[in-house]
Amino acid sequence: QLQLVESGGGLVQPGGSLRLSCAASGFTLDYYTIGWVRQAPGKEREGVSCISNSGGVTNYADSVKGRFTISRDNRKKTVYLQMNSLKPEDTAVYYCAAYPKTWYNLCPATFSSYNYWGQGTQVTVSS
Repeated sequence: QLQLVESGGGLVQPGGSLRLSCAASGFTLDYYTIGWVRQAPGKEREGVSCISNSGGVTNYADSVKGRFTISRDNRKKTVYLQMNSLKPEDTAVYYCAAYPKTWYNLCPATFSSYNYWGQGTQVTVSS
């Protein structure tokens, strides 16, 4: 069974940091672009970041550029999202998703073609 499982969410104060993890099971990540997508209460989903299969290419939404860093370790079948300088507006459920090509040139803004999705992890930024 193909699964993506997110972890690492939680409650953090503004200015703080969190590192999210996305672990794959049932398939190898080597041939997939992986993206992070978030959804805040009452808002539409927003593509946050994405990374090519090798990790050599990354993209970020303007709202997180310079604060978030995406990376991956294919041997561990895990993708990470390091989030620094967190703001209240970063509060959302964060999902990771997989696209079965080495690169998805429409990400992160477009995410409708992701095949597999995790269940999400809640990130709350509040004092």
